Amino acid sequence: MQGKGLAAMIVSIDECSSDPLYKQIHDQVIAGIATGELEPGMSLPSVRSLASDLGINLHTVNKAYAVLRDEGYVQMRGRAGAVISEPSDASRADKNRQSLEQMEGDLFKLALTYRACGGTRGQFLECAAAQAARAYGAVGVGNGEEPAKPSKKRSARTSGSAAECASPNPSAQGA
Repeated sequence: MQGKGLAAMIVSIDECSSDPLYKQIHDQVIAGIATGELEPGMSLPSVRSLASDLGINLHTVNKAYAVLRDEGYVQMRGRAGAVISEPSDASRADKNRQSLEQMEGDLFKLALTYRACGGTRGQFLECAAAQAARAYGAVGVGNGEEPAKPSKKRSARTSGSAAECASPNPSAQGA
């Protein structure tokens, strides 16, 4: 089956974030898949195109795509580039199972940390339920909250070859 065309979403990077740039791209692609903004068969922009649009090194985008490939979210199709994988693909299903096992362990560690900080089981469950609602109910996961600190963000729309880039935000004190 032919691909569904080029994915249309906006990728933003925050140069002031403690997260590496490749991780920011990685997380936004996963959020796009989770919310249905990116569907199986859709093509991501070329490494060179996205790097140029965001004003970052192409090796940074390449690393994000490589991690997404290794996790089973995308398939690399040579000159056709990166394409969103079907969730039912055998390699992705196995990776999903492994990821779920790791997430359960991470969730247990979070619960222990919450308890060690004085939180109750009920409070933890309430917080977890709120985050689950945010992930499953909100269409704009990852786009709904701006960081409290001043940031330098660059954005690129991932549709077409000429993405719209937002100029970096000036530092706004007391905004």
